[in-house]
Amino acid sequence: MLTALKILAGLVAAYLLFCAAILAIMWQPPVRFAKVIAQVPGPIFMVLPFETLWGVARAGHVRAGDTAPDFELETIDKSAKVRLASFRGREPVVLIFGSYT
Repeated sequence: MLTALKILAGLVAAYLLFCAAILAIMWQPPVRFAKVIAQVPGPIFMVLPFETLWGVARAGHVRAGDTAPDFELETIDKSAKVRLASFRGREPVVLIFGSYT
């Protein structure tokens, strides 16, 4: 019985360490995350709380009502750069994020 408990404790510890390692990988920049996660066998995702870990890793710190973090983007024709902060206090800005692929 004691041996079985030790084995179970070892398996639980290994599972938690693996979850922590995956969480640490999720906090990496997207390119590094993609390179590492591409090497993980598919069945592992059935055992890990992948969506929960992803939600923790990518939750962010901006809440409703907070000032949006500043960023800079090129215009569509690449002729200039636009900084979000340049609109602050002048006019309302709506940010829409999506994927068009």
